[in-house]
Amino acid sequence: MKNKIILALLSLSVFISCKKDEQLLLVEQQKEVKKREAIFATINKSWNFNAFPLNQSTQSLNQNWAEWRVFLKELSEKPKTSIGAFQKKAKTLSKKAAELNNNIPATYNKPEIKSRISAVTTKINTLNLYINLKNIPDQKIVKLIPEINQEVESLQQQFAEIDTKNQIKMEDGEEDMIRMLDTTRAISVENSNSVPNPSVSPNKKPFLRAK
Repeated sequence: MKNKIILALLSLSVFISCKKDEQLLLVEQQKEVKKREAIFATINKSWNFNAFPLNQSTQSLNQNWAEWRVFLKELSEKPKTSIGAFQKKAKTLSKKAAELNNNIPATYNKPEIKSRISAVTTKINTLNLYINLKNIPDQKIVKLIPEINQEVESLQQQFAEIDTKNQIKMEDGEEDMIRMLDTTRAISVENSNSVPNPSVSPNKKPFLRAK
């Protein structure tokens, strides 16, 4: 009888212990859910990217450069459902940013453009890293988003700057000077072709064979 009582008490103790563990686990799970909900709310509020063309240069690129158009499209589409959706979007943005190095139009295929693309890619890769950590540093992500916007804007401004340089008209009189130099070169070439052969004397009579 005594052994039965001891066994019953042990069983009860184990049962109570298991219940406590289950309750603690449930409490921890609820805390984790609330934490992720708070992180989602913070990121959702701050996830605002400037994905619209800022000038005529980038509007034109939307039509002629597929990688740029796709990148801006992905940047403009904001996830809505969960942290998982933001994590998936960050991975996609990281991939699309890297693809900006492909098929750059010849006009913009310059070191300064590639440098700006590299800066955008680095910032987005950092975003992708942060948001996929086990403990998501939401405040770092909040700080990073406007920095990404700034880099994208700098890239667009660089496009416009290159177009501006290409469209600068020649200074007054420069075109006439170039035309005059071309005419002078043409006259010089013509005169050089008309110079007589110095080995033939202009006063020398032609040789006539005797009959």
